[in-house]
Amino acid sequence: MTSSGTKPRALAYALVATAVAVIATALAGCGAGPPRQHGVTGPTASGAGDFAGPVDIGGGRKIYLRCRGSGGGGAGPGGAGPGGPTVILESGLHDSSDTWSITDVTPPVPKAPAVFPGVAAFARVCVYDRPGTLRYTEPPALTTRSTPVTGTRSLSAMTSDLDKVLTAARVPGPYLLVGHSFGAMITRNFAQEHPGKVAGLVFVDGFGTDLKELFVKDWPAYLRLLNNPGTAFDSAPGFEKVDIDDAIRAIGAAGPLPKVPLAVLSKTEPFATAPGAPKELLARLEAAWPQVQRSLVELEPQTPQFLATGSDHYVQVHDPDLTISAIRLVAGRSVRPPR
Repeated sequence: MTSSGTKPRALAYALVATAVAVIATALAGCGAGPPRQHGVTGPTASGAGDFAGPVDIGGGRKIYLRCRGSGGGGAGPGGAGPGGPTVILESGLHDSSDTWSITDVTPPVPKAPAVFPGVAAFARVCVYDRPGTLRYTEPPALTTRSTPVTGTRSLSAMTSDLDKVLTAARVPGPYLLVGHSFGAMITRNFAQEHPGKVAGLVFVDGFGTDLKELFVKDWPAYLRLLNNPGTAFDSAPGFEKVDIDDAIRAIGAAGPLPKVPLAVLSKTEPFATAPGAPKELLARLEAAWPQVQRSLVELEPQTPQFLATGSDHYVQVHDPDLTISAIRLVAGRSVRPPR
């Protein structure tokens, strides 16, 4: 939202939800704007200070990474701040890292800070662009900041990309992983595959593995909608598409989650939907979603669930202060020693 009251436009529909698009002036109004390139001293994002740029992950590919704040390298007193875990923000399906730097709020929720700068005030925090994801620019576009990848992607490939970019950029761990929507599947799988690198998890209206069984016969139709959400980029060769069935199998086949603190944030308002979306399909989604959220809460004992009253699926955009507070809570509960 800009200071003049301009509202963001609907751009895309991931998990049958509006990915709140923001024009360039709106980004400026939120204090986000294009990432500044000064302060980049080399191909790593270790230490304090701003970093924004492409990171070579091998195989002729680069991934755009942006980091800010200080900390990382193990949990210090209280978990947050210098010595605390590095926070990694993982966007939902089809979304670039822009969703963590914009806000669209209703009072009394403050317009600023957005999640990315808000977390940077007390921890080292990083975001990155998965290939084929949507930039919240005017006009909207697929990201050119990360090397394009064609074809349907597996969860393991996406998890591997996250590990590669953090390793190549020498981002200090352990990590507090924050996953929105399908991003919760990526962070969950990363925690399963690399338990020693993870200090905590926050799921922001996350996708859960039990959604398939709750959809029953409507599941194939839902999968088609997920990978073809109605954007102008659906048919583009590099547009992000994911094998959801394989992702659910991968989570089930991987090891258990590490015993780390977890928090769940959940929407209370209906998904914002694309014009012409099947009403019966949407009704089944709305009926299933609270159970999906409850299943995430039950993954670890003493996991708090925060209901983002008045927010749709994009909790980090509509309730940035609540999202920041949940991240701070999990950081404070993290007591893992340095690695």
